[in-house]
Amino acid sequence: MLELQNIYKTYNPSSLQEQKLFKDFSLKIEKGSFVSVVGSNGSGKTSLLNILCGSMGIEHGNILIDGKDITHTKEFIRNRRIGRIHQNPSLGSCAKLTVLENLCLFDAKAKRMNLVPYLNKKRIAYYKDLLAPLGLGLENMLNKACGSLSGGQRQALAIVMATMTDIDFLILDEHTAALDPNASDIIMHLTDKTVRERNLTAVMVTHNLRHAVDYGDRLIMMHSGEIVFDAQGESKSKLKVEDLLGLFNEISIECGN
Repeated sequence: MLELQNIYKTYNPSSLQEQKLFKDFSLKIEKGSFVSVVGSNGSGKTSLLNILCGSMGIEHGNILIDGKDITHTKEFIRNRRIGRIHQNPSLGSCAKLTVLENLCLFDAKAKRMNLVPYLNKKRIAYYKDLLAPLGLGLENMLNKACGSLSGGQRQALAIVMATMTDIDFLILDEHTAALDPNASDIIMHLTDKTVRERNLTAVMVTHNLRHAVDYGDRLIMMHSGEIVFDAQGESKSKLKVEDLLGLFNEISIECGN
């Protein structure tokens, strides 16, 4: 279980630009759940992910994984159990390194980095077996620089690399936003397949309401640092895009927009 307890987060404290985002914010995410998070800009979606991953601190509150407090655990330590896919495909791999070199680096993520060559050619067959099911031809591009791949290919590679080691959580930060519609659908299908087969706990921030409705078993809508809508199980399965658009419109009217 992933849990946030009574979180407080303020941007630019004690200044004219001070903004209290989270005030006594709490959230529980059950093991194996796939949660979609939607909301307007500034609602706290990406801040929520940053707090979970440890790239953003908090003033008060606790962050727990399976009951263990990780509030003050460094980001690189959390990364041993958490994989993260960013909106920008270029952030998931090193552009100047080949596909093979990137795979080898991520393969060594949980290992001690001793003074030995990180490029393990004995694993090439294994890497090809990982890439072939994607249907993107990456298994035949091991010696190609990642910077020359398409955005969809790089995101697919990033998902494979993020889940190569024994992680428990997959954090998805608008990971299809920079892709064309066809590539976006391919990446979502791969994401769903990976989460289910690996029994991962996934949190996906997205502006694509169709993806939010079609994928996952829970949907949360955020506004001004609060959860204003939470559907899971049967109620989530009955949701339609029109329902979410209606909620967005209601919130917009309440805010005077």
